[in-house]
Amino acid sequence: MASTKRRYRSADGIGLVADVAGPANAPAVLLLHGGGQTRHSWSGAMRELAGRGYHVISYDARGHGESDWSPTADYALDDRVADLRAIVATLAQPYALVGASLGGATAIHAVASGLAPAAVVLVDIVPEPEHDGIARIVDFMRANPAGFASLDEAADAVAAYNPARPRPRDPSGLLRNLRQRDDGRLYWHWDPLTTATPAAEHHAIIQRSARALAQQPEVPLMLVRGLKSEVVSDAGVAAFRADVPWLEVADVRDAGHMVAGDRNDAFNASVAAFLTRHLTLGVAA
Repeated sequence: MASTKRRYRSADGIGLVADVAGPANAPAVLLLHGGGQTRHSWSGAMRELAGRGYHVISYDARGHGESDWSPTADYALDDRVADLRAIVATLAQPYALVGASLGGATAIHAVASGLAPAAVVLVDIVPEPEHDGIARIVDFMRANPAGFASLDEAADAVAAYNPARPRPRDPSGLLRNLRQRDDGRLYWHWDPLTTATPAAEHHAIIQRSARALAQQPEVPLMLVRGLKSEVVSDAGVAAFRADVPWLEVADVRDAGHMVAGDRNDAFNASVAAFLTRHLTLGVAA
């Protein structure tokens, strides 16, 4: 199903670029990508969900993709929730949040901050993540500040970070995650200042918000995790479930932290089954 590009504006003036697909008045699914990704990481999920009849909005987070970079480096979770709130304000129908990694953290904080989705899907993120795994992601995002001389160099960096995923013969798909500057070099399509907040500070906010979420049993919640993830462990899932006993967990075999990219078929099936039960098609506000 074809999508259209739409631009939203947050309360502080930041422009947010989104792909929108599916019937305009159908229950909505908002897709929130992870740090260092763009809205294009959801391409397969977007096609699946829109094809099922949902109104799907997949947007580039501030500082990522085609969305604006903050001139004052406002990349806190509160800023990201304000962006989400601006998009939700355009909806008159029930909606669900599907957030991966940083997007999942944003979803947790959003519910704790007063947003009321019909359901939440967290993709490979828990309040007690594996710190080594998080550090590896942040290190990747901070690497190569001088950019790349060629697309092949960028593809080599991705292959070194994720050796379990076959390196594509044609790396041109990476162009959606890169921008070419006046010096002719290619740079990742995110603001380096998005990683400036210390990880401990970021995680403390998520943990506080998760405790607030634990007081809202009316919000259906599912965690989709890759069984090869270096971010979400059995201990992290158990700790989350101890606080949120109604948490549903879908384990995806042969997938790491990038669950939707590693096993898009299994990911889509898990999310679609969950939403079928909690965001009924044909029901609008």
